[in-house]
Amino acid sequence: MEIGKKLREARTHSGFTQEIVAEKIDVSRQTISNWENEKSYPDIVSVIKLSDLYSISLDILLKEDIEMIEHLEESTNIVNSNKKLILAIAANIIVIFFFIICSFILPENYYFLIGIFCIAIISSSILFYQIIKKF
Repeated sequence: MEIGKKLREARTHSGFTQEIVAEKIDVSRQTISNWENEKSYPDIVSVIKLSDLYSISLDILLKEDIEMIEHLEESTNIVNSNKKLILAIAANIIVIFFFIICSFILPENYYFLIGIFCIAIISSSILFYQIIKKF
């Protein structure tokens, strides 16, 4: 069984509404709905709060839900997150350095410079996305 169905069953079995659960674990009712409909997954702190609120073990909530376990691994894997951020920073530096060198070597080739500039903007956007995603 998937986490959304387990959360819905545990909530209804406990006699709570989505509003009450949201209030008790400090999230919005829409967040509870998204978890139950598997549009998104709760973080590990929320899973622990739900486990306590519904008086069921984490093992029961998480067992056999591969997607939820992968989500928790990804969201708690700081080393992997830092590697992605470092790679994005390195790629951005390389692209900008390449742009600067090309502007000196090929000052007359505007189309090439515009292309490199667009790549630099895309690279910077990816970097900012990784930074925002980390927080």
